[in-house]
Amino acid sequence: MTRLNGPRDLDLDEPDLDGLRRRLEERRDTTRERLAVLARAPDLGASQGFGKRIGDGTVEAISRLTEIGIGSSLEDGLARTERALAKLDEGSYGRCDACGQPILPARLRAMPDGVLCLACAAAKPRNPPPRRR
Repeated sequence: MTRLNGPRDLDLDEPDLDGLRRRLEERRDTTRERLAVLARAPDLGASQGFGKRIGDGTVEAISRLTEIGIGSSLEDGLARTERALAKLDEGSYGRCDACGQPILPARLRAMPDGVLCLACAAAKPRNPPPRRR
């Protein structure tokens, strides 16, 4: 049994850790597959060039921008999942990477790849959305 010392102890027995590891590994593998699909170059002749008229290539441009956003989000999630797996190996799963305090069990149930406690995650600076012109 893994036990974290702190005001809100997280008790995880070995079968739970094994199941958690399997879920995180499945998430990691699925995310890697999705990223590989997004990174694949389009087939020759499958993409439409951007034309001179309004609307030419607009759908493709929007699709590319959407894929870039999805890819960035998937990469962030993959990094969190890989870090959570590393924390399982280290025996530090359930502890915040920033402050070292225990992460609430409810947060870990909701986000098994969470490596920051709620307070540290809330304090983490976020990238603001791009400004519209």
